[in-house]
Amino acid sequence: MRENILREITPLTQHDCFTIFTRIKSDFDFPLHSHEEMELNFICNAKGARRVVGDHISEIGEMELVLIGSNLPHVWQTHKYDGEQFTEVTIQFHKDLFDEKLLRRNQLGFIRNMFERAARGVLFSDAAARQIQPRLMRLSHQQGFDSVLELLSILHDLSVSRNMHTLSDASFSNAEPSYNSRRIKKAMEYMNLNFHKTVSLAEVAKLNNMTEVSFSRFFKARTGITFMDSLLEVRLGNASRLLIDTTQSVSEVAYNCGFNNISNFNRLFKKKKGCTPKEFRENYSYDNRVFI
Repeated sequence: MRENILREITPLTQHDCFTIFTRIKSDFDFPLHSHEEMELNFICNAKGARRVVGDHISEIGEMELVLIGSNLPHVWQTHKYDGEQFTEVTIQFHKDLFDEKLLRRNQLGFIRNMFERAARGVLFSDAAARQIQPRLMRLSHQQGFDSVLELLSILHDLSVSRNMHTLSDASFSNAEPSYNSRRIKKAMEYMNLNFHKTVSLAEVAKLNNMTEVSFSRFFKARTGITFMDSLLEVRLGNASRLLIDTTQSVSEVAYNCGFNNISNFNRLFKKKKGCTPKEFRENYSYDNRVFI
């Protein structure tokens, strides 16, 4: 996949805490890219544009606020946007802006969890975006220590906001979530190693010395989703990578990721990603590919 993605070198130096750009634009013209720095991106009045984060693709509404983790491919595309101009505010900051030891403190627990989720991209609610908008607009006019404190305050307020949504699948973004459970970790490792085969709840429950019913309840309580939905995410995440990284046909990709029925694969992929596997592959194709 790396040859398809622009590797951006941002203007942020090691002597800076963050950089902020406020722009009035009429279209999106930057290609799919990634960078070491984390990025908070706010967009206003660009309804119909398209967001691509990892293997997530979706049209956006009037208000958009997304946190992008380090080295996660992303881009916003003009797509169906037909307005005259929109506002974009982009903040880029070093992934080690918060020292690892500091992030382990109880008071920064919410920010730590948000940063972990940002490895897959985090979409904040419209309510959170509207609440933060005026502070983001003012931030570009602040300087020095006060501006750093305000950014930290904004990140904290976002970390405790409601209804944030994780975008990309973990198996695509190489995210390493902290499950805080030996049994869940063992189950996820098993799924990631065997997703191309038949994987049953019974065998994973047995692996953890639990009954199927007990393990099913335990898994959902710890992860928030069912075992089968998690397995589906793993398979679709790996399918997304194969669609980008290889020239395998859609049916080959489906078979190599544990789907024995091509129609079922197409249906589930479109339901999850909002587009067919063929359209997904086309969305990641660019005529001009650049390395920096």
